[in-house]
Amino acid sequence: MLKALNFKVHPGENLAVIGESGSGKSTLLKVLYGEYDLDKGHIFWKNQEVLGPKHNLVIGYDFMKYVSQEFDLMPFISVEENIAKHLSRFYPEETQQRVTELIKVVELEAFAKTKVKTLSGGQKQRVALARALAKAPEILLLDEPFSHIDNFKKQNLRRNVFNYLKQNNIACIVATHDKEDVLGFADRMLVLDKKSIVANATPQALYHNPKLPLIASFFGEFNVIDSHIYYAHQLEIVAVSHLEAVVKHSYFNGHFWLLELTYLSKSIFVQHHSSIMPGSSVCFNIK
Repeated sequence: MLKALNFKVHPGENLAVIGESGSGKSTLLKVLYGEYDLDKGHIFWKNQEVLGPKHNLVIGYDFMKYVSQEFDLMPFISVEENIAKHLSRFYPEETQQRVTELIKVVELEAFAKTKVKTLSGGQKQRVALARALAKAPEILLLDEPFSHIDNFKKQNLRRNVFNYLKQNNIACIVATHDKEDVLGFADRMLVLDKKSIVANATPQALYHNPKLPLIASFFGEFNVIDSHIYYAHQLEIVAVSHLEAVVKHSYFNGHFWLLELTYLSKSIFVQHHSSIMPGSSVCFNIK
């Protein structure tokens, strides 16, 4: 059960919710959507209280849409028919224009007439995103929204979706384990641990001052040295230093190598411009 959570989200704001598996990310979204009744506390969007199934025969509210990891699409009709399903039939031109706009946002132009049952998991996820946006909600809840999508498609799709939300002043709460869903897009990050909030700040503030290893781990490889947290890029290999270690592995990471060193019987990680032979003794500094 979630414990004494207290936070605000403003219209047009992008809030990322991060935490390890089991920390309560998905549960939080379901609570916000009204899938559960609260034992204590209240949830409001503007002046509207969000209530659970004891109070609502049909879960959910018109101003809020929720895209879960189960897409709940209609498999035997086309992509554009799925998106148009809840739009007005009395204004077919406006409806078609809206559908075309959203299909472009999620980059499915070539599949507009395709039946959903024939699509891949990633394509279905994009249809679910477009369908959630169709009726212009005021707030969108997204649970791992890009998890099924191929890596080479993800970044452009993120830009399309999150820019669209900003342009239309739609608030967004994104539960994710992927830092690429957050960096460059989130206005704030909410960090959950054991069903409680342990941090609530901008991504920049949390990145530059990660007070917990849990927070640092979200941004990349890190080290704890003398009770301080340092990222791998904050350490450097030098010719002479009082800090000495032994190379365990070198991992190629594109524009740098990630060296795993053994220091005081523990592994630490350092970014370096080249690989170094395992077993070599090296010196390092904290930048």
